[in-house]
Amino acid sequence: MSLKSSILLAFIFSFNCMQSATVKTDSLISVLEQEILLSKKYVASKENKIKNLISLLEDEKVNLNNQYFIISKIIDEYQYYSFDKALNFTEKNLNIALKLNDDFKILESKLKLGRLLVDSGRYKESLDILKGIESKKLKDTLLREYYFIHKEAYSGLSFYTMVKNRKTDYNILYSKYEDSLSKRLKKSSFEILSLLEKKYRDNRDVDKALEINSKRLKECKMGTREFSLVTFERSLLFQLKADTNNQKKYLCLSAISDIRSNVKDNASLTELAMILYSENDVERAHKFITFSMDDAKFYNSHLRFVNISNILPTITIAYENKINNQKTTLKNFIILISALGFILLIVVVYVFKQNKKLSQAKNNLKEVNDKLNNLNKELNFSNEDLSKITQLLAESNDIKEHYIATFLNLYSEYIDKLDIYRKLVTKYIITNKTNELLDLTKSKQVIDNELKIFYKNFDESFLHIYPNFIQQFNELLKEDEKITVKNSEELLNTELRIYALIRLGITNSTKISKILRYSVNTIYNYRVKIKNSAINRSEFENLVKKIE
Repeated sequence: MSLKSSILLAFIFSFNCMQSATVKTDSLISVLEQEILLSKKYVASKENKIKNLISLLEDEKVNLNNQYFIISKIIDEYQYYSFDKALNFTEKNLNIALKLNDDFKILESKLKLGRLLVDSGRYKESLDILKGIESKKLKDTLLREYYFIHKEAYSGLSFYTMVKNRKTDYNILYSKYEDSLSKRLKKSSFEILSLLEKKYRDNRDVDKALEINSKRLKECKMGTREFSLVTFERSLLFQLKADTNNQKKYLCLSAISDIRSNVKDNASLTELAMILYSENDVERAHKFITFSMDDAKFYNSHLRFVNISNILPTITIAYENKINNQKTTLKNFIILISALGFILLIVVVYVFKQNKKLSQAKNNLKEVNDKLNNLNKELNFSNEDLSKITQLLAESNDIKEHYIATFLNLYSEYIDKLDIYRKLVTKYIITNKTNELLDLTKSKQVIDNELKIFYKNFDESFLHIYPNFIQQFNELLKEDEKITVKNSEELLNTELRIYALIRLGITNSTKISKILRYSVNTIYNYRVKIKNSAINRSEFENLVKKIE
């Protein structure tokens, strides 16, 4: 299910607060169409659940009592899903009950069989099953079911019979069993509310019936047969009020709940299809009635099948007529477009010939202009190249002059320092100050001082060539990993000097370690740390080499 549909359904169904739902019916119908597409997923989940239950019966250790219990669960799953399979397992359970010689289980199985038959519209067969049951022997739970089945059977027979005398007889019997059932139900129970709502509906007291229906609806959850049934009955009440919009709304809710709970014995989609057909929404009507017919065939509901068969041809013919009209319209459009296309082709050919003549003249002029432009461009490029070369040569000469002077000065300073160091050593030897001389040679102060000078000269020289190095280097790093030189006496820090050498073409860690007087491991660790901070780690050092 798409996210859009989930949000829409969540808004529509605050399951315990249905009165607050104000979503347009058209949007709800769109959700129903998506649920139809998802119906195979729900069926697969249902089949898997039943398969797991059936697998429990294959265990040899399962005794008859446990078999009866498991099969009862399987019957519950099949009851409104597949009549044939529900019937098969109900008969199996009846045989197990007879083997156990358990009077309660025998009566319970017969009543389940009667309930299955009456729910599927097989009223006469259901009553035949109940004839062999003595109501006096039934416990309260079974007795209520016994009265309920009779009530439903005579209600159905009364509705479908064409014989007036029989209809009167059936109504009398219906009232008798309804009264018997009512006396054994709690006043506020779901079942008693259902009976009360039907009385109000039959008496055309729609407002009171709606009030009772709202109470029942609060006790139901979307995706259950109870929710499907209550919303279907609510649609009947809005039908009596001639409120087609709300009638469609609750038929949609009922149909969605049927699909989610895999109730194949349903009526909501059929009713909705008829309304849509009357509103000339033939395409949706055909889609819904076809889906409803497939459910009826799957469940093997003769009653539903007959009802749908009376409606399906009318909708199918209308749908086919609509398709044929669309095909005719499309055919006429194709003919018209073809004619216009032919005319357009003639116009294009004429315009093309005229343009060809004009293009030939333009091409001749363009060739002359292109040659002249090319000569100008070549001349401009030559001038630009000459300017760049001159500029580069000037910059190169400046750099060479600067660094020749810098390194001559540096070498001169080192010679002076060596001469001073030589004289100092000679003085200590002559004056027999060998201990002081030894202390002097052991001290690293001289080396440290020289390193500072070396780093200072290197930093100044390098930044003279690449004045924007630090800025461009930081642009290659993540925002929170950029490098700042914290020591105010230095222009570059260790990490920047390592990558300064890489920019100069010295990429070997061993050579870098010798120049900067660090261990190879230290250089390696610095390089790894900086690469991990790079935006593009794999190309980082190549990008450093391109810094200008």
